[in-house]
Amino acid sequence: MIPTQRAVPRRAARGALLSAANILLAIPLLIPVPARGAQPAPFPVAIAVDASRDVGEMRPVWRYFGADEPNYAYMPHGRKLIGELGELGPHAEYFRAHNLLTTGDGTPALKWGSTNAYTEDAAGTAVYDWTLVDRIFDTYLQRGVKPYVQIGFMPEALSVKPEPYRHHWTPKAKYDEIYTGWAYPPKDYGRWAELVFQWTRHCVERYGRAECESWWWELWNEPNIGYWRGTREEFFKLYDYTADAVKRALPAARVGGPETAGGPGGSFMREFFEHCLRGANHVTGNQGAPLDFLSFHAKGAPTFVEGHVRMGVANQLRDIDGAFKLIASYPELKGKPIVIGESDPDGCAACQGPQLGYRNGTMYSSYTAASFARKYELADWYGVNLEGALTWAFTFEDQPYFAGFRQLATNGIDLPVLNVFRMFGKMSGRRVSVSSSAAVPLDTMLKEGVRGARGDVSAMAALDLGAKRLTVIVWHYHDDDLPGEDAAVELKITGLPTGAGDGAAKLQHHRIDETHSNAYTVWKAMGSPQQPTPEQYAKLERAGLLETLGPAEAVRVVGNGTSVQLDLPRQSVSLVVLGWGDGR
Repeated sequence: MIPTQRAVPRRAARGALLSAANILLAIPLLIPVPARGAQPAPFPVAIAVDASRDVGEMRPVWRYFGADEPNYAYMPHGRKLIGELGELGPHAEYFRAHNLLTTGDGTPALKWGSTNAYTEDAAGTAVYDWTLVDRIFDTYLQRGVKPYVQIGFMPEALSVKPEPYRHHWTPKAKYDEIYTGWAYPPKDYGRWAELVFQWTRHCVERYGRAECESWWWELWNEPNIGYWRGTREEFFKLYDYTADAVKRALPAARVGGPETAGGPGGSFMREFFEHCLRGANHVTGNQGAPLDFLSFHAKGAPTFVEGHVRMGVANQLRDIDGAFKLIASYPELKGKPIVIGESDPDGCAACQGPQLGYRNGTMYSSYTAASFARKYELADWYGVNLEGALTWAFTFEDQPYFAGFRQLATNGIDLPVLNVFRMFGKMSGRRVSVSSSAAVPLDTMLKEGVRGARGDVSAMAALDLGAKRLTVIVWHYHDDDLPGEDAAVELKITGLPTGAGDGAAKLQHHRIDETHSNAYTVWKAMGSPQQPTPEQYAKLERAGLLETLGPAEAVRVVGNGTSVQLDLPRQSVSLVVLGWGDGR
């Protein structure tokens, strides 16, 4: 664990609130919210944004997504959602999927998918068929999304233990029932390597070398648990063969791993690093193996206590903390890109249960806002190169509306959490200093989460000088899904560029709460229809989009600063966009 007292570098510090002498007088703007009936008096929160204090790049680490079921991507609702992900920002979004080499006819099911990329004829000759995997990647690329290529799982004809192979898991079954013949090592490492080589070469021929060099290529999933039924050394051997095959077909490919569960995954990540840096390569006999980026997984641990959901954000952040700490201890690795290959509030997107009741509503969206901000903070603290944090959530075809899966949309209707990513997509430029009187300190979140009488009310801000825009995402999060007081936030902005707005700017306020950007509450108000009428469906589609709280407002900028006041209900998220000049 990191020290209790943090000597945070000045450029990354979230220090105490700016003193009154540093906060210039400004004209406050009250952003109204609809009346919600009798409520306890809001508690005051002071948030200070100093746009003159740079703390780092507003890197879009959030733009990674994934799912167990690859075939959903080209089904009707999957295509729609992939398109929405591709529209989140001007940069490339990425998608990671299991089962890209799994044997089968492409029929999807929960925690299952297949492409039949590799089979063997009666004489044992390899037969390659890229039809389905091309269809998956074509769907991504035609909609502005790039593959984060997961090389796996083991084709039936190559598995050392092929039977049983196809599982029929349901949320009522034991999780371990998914681990069948696809999880085993190959009976012939040379044939496996040739499959990987042929696939990579085919991608280069189909999509172009430059395009494929912009992808990420990684082997398998969570090899430190049941997803890998071989030994640790057998996995390192498989990695050597895989990395060599990819690089032979595409020398500049970015190949990495190890995609461990539980952050560093006990000793697995360390031993993997040692193998890649100093071990004997199983293919070349030389020292080490290619390692262009580093990846691991981080999951929260929600529970159901006293009749309500209690989130476990501390567990997810501790996974990240442990992995970052290990990476930072290797001078050879500290500067390499890191992608948290799955980063989620819980460990199973297709599972159901009372402890997972947070998923349809605003608890998931507020958790996402608060946890992503801490990922940036942890990366700053350790000085590591966080490239991405992948949300393992997509959509499930042919399932009931709002069925309780961890997903971004249900039957083509967007969930509130997707609107957090729409907010992130509007943030660009450089992160700037933020402090809040109601932020839960990172050390506290690592130890216990957000369990106090009041929640975590804080913000993250970005200044884009080229776009002439300051964006501030503000959240009110608590681990417990219980009613609570609103936060009466005074957002004081100082340090704007000289001449920003020439005394005037435009402010736009986007909101996710019970009555905004929330199709779930609209669906419940309709009576929870499982066969909505066309009119109801159209209304749900509109309700799933990111909404604003009223029209844009003119704001006076005085002395390079301004002030905004807003009421923020528990489990809600706001994005305040302040533009001037051409950015208005």
